[in-house]
Amino acid sequence: MTIYVGIDDTGNSESVGTGKFARIIAGELSKDYPVYGVTRHQFYVHHDINFSLHNFGAVIHVDTEEEHACDIFELVKEVMQDNFNDGSNPGLAVAHENRISPAIVAYGKDAKEEVLTSKRAKNLAVNSNIRLESIGGNGSGVIGAVAGLGLAYAGNDGRFLQIGRIRKLKGPQPVENLIGAGIDGIFTPDGRSITKGIIFNEGDKPVKPCPINGKVILFVNEENGVLNAVTRD
Repeated sequence: MTIYVGIDDTGNSESVGTGKFARIIAGELSKDYPVYGVTRHQFYVHHDINFSLHNFGAVIHVDTEEEHACDIFELVKEVMQDNFNDGSNPGLAVAHENRISPAIVAYGKDAKEEVLTSKRAKNLAVNSNIRLESIGGNGSGVIGAVAGLGLAYAGNDGRFLQIGRIRKLKGPQPVENLIGAGIDGIFTPDGRSITKGIIFNEGDKPVKPCPINGKVILFVNEENGVLNAVTRD
């Protein structure tokens, strides 16, 4: 069973950013709960939407029972309050998988294509009995927090910022190392399974696989025999 922790718009141009902040929170949660991973979910980029850099949210996946949802919410809320950045509009949503309704999944999908309102996010939270709160600013962060829950629960969206041991593997890596670190499979976009070789990624960064049908999948392009990791949103 999984509890999803959705956060959005936690930073400004001078902060560490939502992705890194989500991993910091995941580290705090992992002291008491089994954290499965952290996913990044891209939302609609539009001039009517207030965001700092790229308009994405992050979701922390915690493998635990629903009875811990309130304690997790309070722990994350405290960390977010202690690290509030002026000019940001952070929102926090926490829900056990049993609370994530089809309407929340639809809201998440709409957030990738439309300008949404915080009122709809708040109504969804009330009607689904999930914890949602604006931690500061103008409150717009609740939109991405709820949308992230729907996208993470439905799967097949975004990419993992943290899963298994992949963040410890930087620079070119053999396929065997990546599979052993938490990736379930490596494929080219046209469907060929990659079982051997060296995977290259931009700079010295760890690869970012995608959640696909319950699996952790890394996509690569092969050019002149060289395998390059693909970043997908």
